[in-house]
Amino acid sequence: MAPTFTTRPELLGSHGLAASTHWLATGTAVAVLERGGNAFDAAVAAAFVLHVVEPHNNGPAGDVPIMLRAGPGGPVQVLCGQGPAPAGATIAHYRGEGLDLIPRSGLLAAVVPGATPAWLTLLRDHGTWTLADALAPAITYARDGWPIAAATGAAVAGSRPLFTGNWPTSVAYWMPNGTAPVQGERWRNPELVQTWERLIAAGSGLADRQEQIERAIVEWSEGFVAETIDAFVRTPASDGVGHQHAGVLRASDMAAYRPGYEAPASFDHGGWTVHKCGPWSQGPVLLQGLALLEQLGIEDVDPYGADFVHLVAEAMKLTYADRDTFYGDPITDQVPLDVLLSPAYNAGRAAQIDPTTASGEYRPGTIAGFGHPLDYAAAVARQEVAREWAGRVSGEAAGSGPVRGDTCHLDVADRWGNVVSATPSGGWLQSSPHIPALGFPLGSRAQMFWLDEAHPSALAPGKRPRTTLTPSLATRDAGRTALAFGTPGGDGQDQWQLQFFLRHVHGGANLQEAIDAPAFRSAHWPDSFWPRPAYPQRLIVEERFGEAVLEDLRGRGHRVVAAHPWSEGSISAVLSPAEGFLRAAANPRGMQGYAGGR
Repeated sequence: MAPTFTTRPELLGSHGLAASTHWLATGTAVAVLERGGNAFDAAVAAAFVLHVVEPHNNGPAGDVPIMLRAGPGGPVQVLCGQGPAPAGATIAHYRGEGLDLIPRSGLLAAVVPGATPAWLTLLRDHGTWTLADALAPAITYARDGWPIAAATGAAVAGSRPLFTGNWPTSVAYWMPNGTAPVQGERWRNPELVQTWERLIAAGSGLADRQEQIERAIVEWSEGFVAETIDAFVRTPASDGVGHQHAGVLRASDMAAYRPGYEAPASFDHGGWTVHKCGPWSQGPVLLQGLALLEQLGIEDVDPYGADFVHLVAEAMKLTYADRDTFYGDPITDQVPLDVLLSPAYNAGRAAQIDPTTASGEYRPGTIAGFGHPLDYAAAVARQEVAREWAGRVSGEAAGSGPVRGDTCHLDVADRWGNVVSATPSGGWLQSSPHIPALGFPLGSRAQMFWLDEAHPSALAPGKRPRTTLTPSLATRDAGRTALAFGTPGGDGQDQWQLQFFLRHVHGGANLQEAIDAPAFRSAHWPDSFWPRPAYPQRLIVEERFGEAVLEDLRGRGHRVVAAHPWSEGSISAVLSPAEGFLRAAANPRGMQGYAGGR
């Protein structure tokens, strides 16, 4: 049954629209558009604000994949801000540290920070503003204070055992009076202000805007930021799961890294060409899902009924099993994406789906000469580790444990036809110790590598981890219409985005209706985050589907978890059409995401 209401209207405008996971970032993007900036200026300014106001979900030393279209009909590009593993990040070294999985937090989980250099690269190449102007809103919030979100306070409170027992610098910044900040409290970060002001100062004597920004990139990658990080990670710190490790990230790793542009992976469906980041991300699982569901006639299935939930969930079980088997950094690993998206391969995969029964098996495909399957039984057994450390975080047992971070998302479209979709993450306040001299911690994306030399996603120096970060950009009308969308949520990201896209394209829902519709996700395959457990046949379904749908799914063998009515996903989206008004919408879940503009 189609939804009969939405939480808010789909926005229409002609000047410029933005949507993100935090109202202050959206407001910043709109303010930049009002002052004549383009979508790239607006996205950069909003991204740095997200580093301030969502520190539990992203930070300057995190990661970001960015998808962009410069002007109507222009090619879709990926700007990869996912940093690689350091030169010292070898399987032998990590095994020598007593690890069989890379931990969720701590210094050894850090890869080269990619977010800040990627945003600076976007501003240099496609923006029109100076770095000082683009950073001004974020600097103002960090200097004068921003209102703490409920989720930020909860992340600090949940990290208290880890902080107080292991990370004194995080205690000093986040709990100076012994307690976590509370919702609405004004918080400041003067050290982060100083870091950004030093980046600006690096190029302040130059007349050329692009040269100014390039000097800031060099100052980050080869100057005081890299030097400070190098010195900081040499002192061992807790990984949150019982070990002390020094980091292997060095200034030389940062100096060797620059974000780069690349072509997206793409698939045609329903009159659209859907573009995703390559198989160094999980993005192609959405494309595989479209290719597989085409074989099942998904366009004729009620997008709010039990058949839809069942078919999408079963398709995702297969595509995520392929992700776990075949995906890796194509710079270093061969990934058979052409086969994975082919009609013949997906016809065979579609034949494995029973329309009446949920599969309890873990079934990656087979492509001769490619891939390496995971040990699914071991992933299922790691449920016990996950329960143990969840208890330690919540205080049910002695000790401390890592609190899981999340992600942000932002989309911007301007009146000139420029469109940006980006998913910033990593560098969470709970990912590693706060670096006092810089005002932020490092990320922990290395946890997505496997310590198995035979796997495409095996840890290796210079290699990108197979990230969960996965913005989307779909085009039609010879590229003149562009739809940018995405969400936080780890392994849920492409599941929720697939539902959104199918409901918009085949169900006739506008952007806000497609976002507000009840959502679901599977947890059948090994999770991307430590301790990487799998939960066979588990299907998390928002209660708003109704008891009849939930009972139908249980009858097919799904282990249904009835979730809070507004809990699954945080999608935002903007549409830049060939003709007509710009459109935008944002997620009401979490009471934080908003769209804006005119």
